[in-house]
Amino acid sequence: MAYFTGHAPLVTTTRGEAVENVHYGSVAVADATGRLLHAVGDPQTVTFTRSALKAFQALPFVLDGGDRRLGLTDRELALCTASHSGEPFHVEAVDGLLAKAGQRREHLRCGCHTPYRYETMGEPVPSGATFDERHHNCSGKHAGFLAYCSLNDLPTESYLEHGHPLQRRIKRTISQLLSCDEAAIPSGVDGCSAPNHALPLAGLARLWAMLASAEPGDATGAALARLREVMLAHPDHVSGTQRSDLFFAQAGRGDWIAKAGADGVQAIGIRSLGLGIAVKVSDGHANARHVAAFDVLRQLGLCDGATSGIDRYARMPIRNIAGAVTGWMQPVFAMKAL
Repeated sequence: MAYFTGHAPLVTTTRGEAVENVHYGSVAVADATGRLLHAVGDPQTVTFTRSALKAFQALPFVLDGGDRRLGLTDRELALCTASHSGEPFHVEAVDGLLAKAGQRREHLRCGCHTPYRYETMGEPVPSGATFDERHHNCSGKHAGFLAYCSLNDLPTESYLEHGHPLQRRIKRTISQLLSCDEAAIPSGVDGCSAPNHALPLAGLARLWAMLASAEPGDATGAALARLREVMLAHPDHVSGTQRSDLFFAQAGRGDWIAKAGADGVQAIGIRSLGLGIAVKVSDGHANARHVAAFDVLRQLGLCDGATSGIDRYARMPIRNIAGAVTGWMQPVFAMKAL
């Protein structure tokens, strides 16, 4: 059986002057109506959205006025969309969100891992350090799930089951946004044990165009605009210090929102243009995802001298254990205007 035959080469790595690896994938750039504007490979390839879906998993909570009714700060709401680094300010925001929802950390069912901060910030893990569910990068999303359950008097012990009213509403909301059959959306289980859904890459790009361009003319527009504004205002809570999504947001100077997903997914919304960008690297390589996303922005004419914070992704050196540069990771695709 052939898989992903429509993908195209996006990024190569070299060793010396020779190409050693080719990272295949696809790109979709769309507006909020679903009009596909630019593409590479197969923009209709169906891929799990992973953490690039988090803002839309938080949408039912905001539609119900949950942030206002519980008195959440903007930072606490931004954390509902986050894959955070487990830095102290992230854990503090999780604690605040849980307390306002009348929940405890023991109710989080995301599991626990060593916080990303020790990888991205180059900090050693302290001897004897202990971590709990609040340090999981998805704990903000899970705290938001629990807050929704509190608002609607729903059971919390089963909040991750596909049949739970919250999870059914999330999937229904996504299908309504995309005007597609809910039953046609494949679903699975994410790394944090929450349900996750697979969409055509162009559909993910459209969702992010909706998030980028939403106006408070109706309840859905108001809720999406609220999520966008807290993400724009607090990108450090959406990701963390020295994280790629923070770098993309800072480079956009208040115009770009960005959210990476595991296994080579990247979504970016461009507010001023009403555009959504979705990237999938088929082998899941994280750095190849960053390089491809940067070059999409470059080809759209959005990178200039003020985007030096993401210039690191234009062409990334490959180093050996001794620190010597042995090759480069670089983009090799040209987007097709449609």
